[in-house]
Amino acid sequence: MMGSHDDPCAHCEEMMQPYLDHILSDEEMREAEQHLDECEWCRKRYRFEESLRVYVRTAVSEPMPAELKQKLAALRIPLN
Repeated sequence: MMGSHDDPCAHCEEMMQPYLDHILSDEEMREAEQHLDECEWCRKRYRFEESLRVYVRTAVSEPMPAELKQKLAALRIPLN
């Protein structure tokens, strides 16, 4: 049976979020960086994930306009 270590892209996919969070060991970081240097597909995936994180952080940091809050509140349905 093929494990994720047998498929470097699957292993890179597993390590992507921990890599972005900087919680991998030094050896795992080097392994991920080497794969990203060699694999265009995973490098594009990494750039997408990195951009998505920046976008989410930016979206969360901007306050929601009061008018939008009111519209969303009007759409709420009670759970009764």
